[in-house]
Amino acid sequence: MAQFLYKLGNWAVKHQKKVVFSTLGILIALGLLAMNLGSSFDDELTIPNTPADKASKVLSKEFPGAENSGAQVQIVFKAPKDETLDSGQINKVITDTLNDIKKDDSTVESVATPAQLRNLSEDKNIGYGVVTYKDDAENITKASKDNVLDKIEQTRDEGIQTELSGDVTFSDSESHGEAEAIGILIAFIILALTFTSFLAAGMPIISAVIGLGIGLLTITIGSNYIEMQNTTTALASMLGIAVGIDYALFIISRFRKELSEGRSVKESVAIANGTAGSAVVFAGLTVIIGLLGLSVTKIPFLTMMGVGAAVSVLLAVIVSIVVLPAILGMIGHKIAPARGNKFLQKITRTNEGKPSSNKWGTFVTKRPLIISILAIVLLAVITIPFFHMNLGLPDNGTTMSKETTERKAYDLQTEAYGEGFHASLVVAAKVNEKTQDTQKAIEETTKEISDLSGVKSVTPAIPNPSGDVYIITVTPETGPNDQETKDLVKTIREKSNQTEKEHHLELMVTGTTAVNIDIAEKLNDALPVFALLIVGLAYIILVLVFRSILLPLKAVLGFLLSLGATLGLIVFVVQDGHLLNFFGFHSPSAILAFLPIITIGILFGLAMDYEVFLVSRMREVYSHTGNPREAILAGMRDSGKVVIAAGLIMLAVFFGFMLTPDPMIKSIGMALAFGVLFDAFVVRLTIVPAVMTLMGKAAWYMPKWLDKLLPNIDIEGESIFKEKENKETKEQKSNKPVYDK
Repeated sequence: MAQFLYKLGNWAVKHQKKVVFSTLGILIALGLLAMNLGSSFDDELTIPNTPADKASKVLSKEFPGAENSGAQVQIVFKAPKDETLDSGQINKVITDTLNDIKKDDSTVESVATPAQLRNLSEDKNIGYGVVTYKDDAENITKASKDNVLDKIEQTRDEGIQTELSGDVTFSDSESHGEAEAIGILIAFIILALTFTSFLAAGMPIISAVIGLGIGLLTITIGSNYIEMQNTTTALASMLGIAVGIDYALFIISRFRKELSEGRSVKESVAIANGTAGSAVVFAGLTVIIGLLGLSVTKIPFLTMMGVGAAVSVLLAVIVSIVVLPAILGMIGHKIAPARGNKFLQKITRTNEGKPSSNKWGTFVTKRPLIISILAIVLLAVITIPFFHMNLGLPDNGTTMSKETTERKAYDLQTEAYGEGFHASLVVAAKVNEKTQDTQKAIEETTKEISDLSGVKSVTPAIPNPSGDVYIITVTPETGPNDQETKDLVKTIREKSNQTEKEHHLELMVTGTTAVNIDIAEKLNDALPVFALLIVGLAYIILVLVFRSILLPLKAVLGFLLSLGATLGLIVFVVQDGHLLNFFGFHSPSAILAFLPIITIGILFGLAMDYEVFLVSRMREVYSHTGNPREAILAGMRDSGKVVIAAGLIMLAVFFGFMLTPDPMIKSIGMALAFGVLFDAFVVRLTIVPAVMTLMGKAAWYMPKWLDKLLPNIDIEGESIFKEKENKETKEQKSNKPVYDK
């Protein structure tokens, strides 16, 4: 691998213009194709063959008319103080407003007033009308939305609070481009301070943006042919820009080191590509394996999210080892260490020729036991909230800010009808064998469901034309993500065993809430299997890289510590409601159902990146000196600075995504940001050197018989230098003068 990448670096420098302009040509071609095709992302999270999905298919077949209706909008009204919605004047204003909306007959199918729907709250203060469209939500034009927004001003002018909810979104979604820009700007500052050069600082960002651009355009084009969830691009953006910058940082750091030792630009590029490039390829593969590992969950939307993000990471790797060397060949002489910016050198106190400070490494290795205990206890305490984690999926009560009309409508309906209004369950009662007592059995079953704990109300059973399937709507007392609602769904499904035996009546539960509960449960079940797979894979890979039995064990245990602390902190903030305003969340909510698995997949790859970059240098020194403490100090001194810069860049990018208004993206960004913080700075730069100091030479123990069996993975590029030494030796021998006797 190292020798191949060395030759690839040489080739890229030799054909630098062709490589750079071909890449730009690919970028432009993909851009034009993406503009022509557009995008076709799905905004629904579904998992086939769950109990709720099977029930939904039964209802779609038996009640086909319900599927043909268009989008619906609920217009929620709240009467002025000391008045009610059933007063003549207020009722007239509401009716006139809805009739005016109905005049848009090109898109509006029908309207219904609160009085017609009989849905006024007990105190008559709150109710909602329904506007039914002819088309689906995605086909509702801006003009139709503006018509509704304009007409409801009539009721608002009369002092009636009027808000909108339902299938159509009326609040403009805020862009998070500014947040991404902030993250990239912070990354640029970190790079400038690391390289003491503004030009060198810009190159990793340019490299990352090229890779990300190609990746996102590829994903956008692919969405027209493969079903993808709309959060795929956000996840791909997070990872693509973060790893793209980090991988370029590693290669450019090694390139400048080779330049400082007097090598030519071409030779420096080739060596950097063969050494740091090998580590980049390995690191990228670990991230990609973690992302593709999401497919073991057998959840289609999660698999495609992993594939999309893996494509982004793969292209970041390719650009780093092919395009970046070509760019370095063109302008690499301008970023030599000797040509650093004097202002940056002054503020960073960087003096050429002065060895890097290793104060932290010395501090840790002198106090390994106390530092290990303190760091491990810190992460263990932060992990505690993880053990009461509640998984769920977002709704308007958690995704929308309190200023939006959708959130205000959600809160009004909660005030009027309780939390359970948003957790409505649809029970399909399927008659497997008709008898004279079937109707009586349906009535008894409906009554028994209404008597269950946690049920607020139940509608009478509605049969299909053949009388084979009945629909019963159940309103729980609790919200869609509450444990009591999940228990109620489970109880009704378990009750089906009794009704089938006694009345040949199968009970199936569906509806948005039941679908979301099934998704969360499926993801929760997949979590330990996926985590075990990732941890086992990490151990095997690190045994191959470090030729050690104990070091990989320490690495994966450290990964579990940082993962636990990450999920514990997310639960503490998002679910338990601490520091919500500080982190910009609207209200407490269940943890996004697929966040733990996404976090494991990504954090695994990043953790292994930092472990490899840090410990591979230690291994290199230990193999030459046999002194474990000297190896640890060398690794902390030579690789620690790069790992710190890489970690800070990841933090900057992920914190940038935390500034987005979308709570789903915000929570993913937060998990990854704190995951990097805990893993890079607490585990890799603190626990790893401390524990390795305590282990001494035992850290590098490897049975000889196993060492012979395992393939040798050359991460440090030793084969390159051996080959160069052999060539130099041969040249010296060939140039040796020959004397006649």
